[in-house]
Amino acid sequence: MTMRKTLLASLAVLALAAAPALAGAGGNGGGNGNGHGGGNGNGGNGNGGGNSGGNGNSGASHGKSASAPGHTKGTDDTASDVSSTDDTATDDTTTAATPKEKNIHSKLGRLNSLQRSAQAYAHSKSKNFAGVQAYASQAAAAKNAQAAVDAATQAVADALDAQAALTAKATDPTTPADQVPTQQQLDDAQAAVDAANAALTAATTAAGNTVAPTDQSLDAALADMANKPVDADVTAWAKDTLASKIDAEAAATATTTTTTP
Repeated sequence: MTMRKTLLASLAVLALAAAPALAGAGGNGGGNGNGHGGGNGNGGNGNGGGNSGGNGNSGASHGKSASAPGHTKGTDDTASDVSSTDDTATDDTTTAATPKEKNIHSKLGRLNSLQRSAQAYAHSKSKNFAGVQAYASQAAAAKNAQAAVDAATQAVADALDAQAALTAKATDPTTPADQVPTQQQLDDAQAAVDAANAALTAATTAAGNTVAPTDQSLDAALADMANKPVDADVTAWAKDTLASKIDAEAAATATTTTTTP
């Protein structure tokens, strides 16, 4: 009996000694199983084995907790940095691609004097300026001629509307007797239409005889005045500059044309 008790005690001690090692190597399942086995042999030692198994679980949980949050944060930071870099690269490229504005005035030479006032255009005696002066006057005349055609066309439309309104009243049986147009009113309306049509014909004929200057004539005038080569940029600048001078001359000559019988 003594030997048997001694043997059983030795086996229990060995089981308890092996429980922590098995718990560490086997993970959660091994720790719990050995804890319960040790408990059957010896109450105190069994509890110790159970604690060892608990520590094994804690270690595994700690490893899992340490792996997730840090990785996610690192990925977000990297994506943010890449996005910021791409935006900067786009802005730099756009700025570098912006072309510099050309300085047209370095090409003009004598043509800088085209910026003078409209009165100076009218009274200039310079031979170099004569071609440009003629171009501006011809353009102003053509502008007035077209304006006369437009005005005459509108006058015809107005005269026809007035005549139609009188005719409608004259033929409407519901028109009060004191508002029915007289024959004289109807004749006057017809006369106004005839006069408007005659004016339109005259304006159209005048416009046909007043030819607007061409770009080629402007190029020739600019070449006579300039002391530097004239290219497309210079011609475009000259047309823009002359536009206000042409408008001013057209306004001045239109008044004279209107008052002429």
